Amino acid sequence: MVTFLPTRPGRLADVPAFTRAIGGAESNVACALAAAGHRARWVGRVGTDGFGDHLLDTIAGYGVDVAAVRRDPHRPTGVYFRTDADRATAAHEVVYYRTGSAASAMSPDTIPYETVADTRILHLTGITAALSGDCLALLHELTEPRAGRPLVCFDVNDRPGLWRGGDAGGVLRELAARADLVLVGADEAERLWGAAAPAAAPAAVRALLPEPAVLVVKGGAGPATAFERPAAATAATEVRTMDDGVAATAVTAAVEAPHTARAATAARAADVVTVVPAPRVDVVSAVGAGDAFAAGFLSATLRGLDMPARLRHGHLAAAAALTAPGDLAAPPDRDRADRLVALGDGDWGRLHLGPGWTSAGTEADEEVRNR
Repeated sequence: MVTFLPTRPGRLADVPAFTRAIGGAESNVACALAAAGHRARWVGRVGTDGFGDHLLDTIAGYGVDVAAVRRDPHRPTGVYFRTDADRATAAHEVVYYRTGSAASAMSPDTIPYETVADTRILHLTGITAALSGDCLALLHELTEPRAGRPLVCFDVNDRPGLWRGGDAGGVLRELAARADLVLVGADEAERLWGAAAPAAAPAAVRALLPEPAVLVVKGGAGPATAFERPAAATAATEVRTMDDGVAATAVTAAVEAPHTARAATAARAADVVTVVPAPRVDVVSAVGAGDAFAAGFLSATLRGLDMPARLRHGHLAAAAALTAPGDLAAPPDRDRADRLVALGDGDWGRLHLGPGWTSAGTEADEEVRNR
């Protein structure tokens, strides 16, 4: 969808002008993965209007394959407006105009399974499920257990403004249980499923969602905690792609990485638990950080890195988004990110990232490490 960003802080009623940008969790992930050097495909539906043209041109400009996107001549491209405030604050406002949009007409008929079947990781989010009954049916179709199914990554991405009184908790819990890899914020889990207070949130969320082979509970400015079935943890060290590629899907973003975890979902052995703190960040805008974390995590997964490195890459990608305005930010250079990920625990704990850090050189690396 097209996003309209305010030109100054304040209530929507008081902001006189907005800047046009692109938005959408799945396309954000696809663009970030492409910017990080992976192959990405985005699949979805937009209108035949100028906003649809803008979306396709901009997303393709990141190097994302948009050949599978369909244009709807009868429905408009969705748009939304938001304030400059963090979503976590009471001052934040967001207004969606997505009812009857082209994206809301996605269904098993308009997005056939074959469109995404050749991917290795299929990235979906709970936002799509909230758009319409047809969209929810599509997510049920894409998460249906079947032979040769791509590894399904599901980012819960709860957006209360889209559900309008629907059973968000039940629907998102069911979809998450059908996925192989799940990303969820501790605050989302508490709101949706009544998970325990923040200190106990990761273990409480795992108790509520035992099915996925890999569950990552994000703590915002706090640590990210990953729970892996032992078979999934072993297989993660073997994840490789022939060309480090990504295919992204729309509703969805799809990433190419071998599916190795599904057989482990039935196991009930003790999880391998990994906890990685987030670096200190001078926040410019909190919007898009969750999508960036997903992209960083999946990029590291494609490269066959271990879980601590995957979580650190997720944190660094999120930090790139947090220190830039808008939904999308340039990811850190891979070599530079790898150097930061390789820091010892002490140096990682002292890491402090501010605006512009992704474009800084090696000398700035040392400065950032020692703040």
